[in-house]
Amino acid sequence: MLIPHPLLGLRDAQEFTYLGDARLLDRPDPADGEAAFCDYVFLRDNPAGVHRELWYHEQGDRSWLVVTRDTVTHEILGAELARYGKGGAA
Repeated sequence: MLIPHPLLGLRDAQEFTYLGDARLLDRPDPADGEAAFCDYVFLRDNPAGVHRELWYHEQGDRSWLVVTRDTVTHEILGAELARYGKGGAA
């Protein structure tokens, strides 16, 4: 599987480490309470279809990407550099 890195072009997925749902970038504020943080840590969706995922370019430039991928067909629909904070990636 090839991932279209926004800075380096097409890269083999073996260069990356999959880190899960891209919503991990949206860590809750401590003021949101313990329940919000527990949901953030322990609850995960397992969708079939288009999904935004967080990938780390471990064997490359060490960038974090948000990859939009169809989990049924494994087709990569796009990739962008990740941004931390509310809203996740641009």
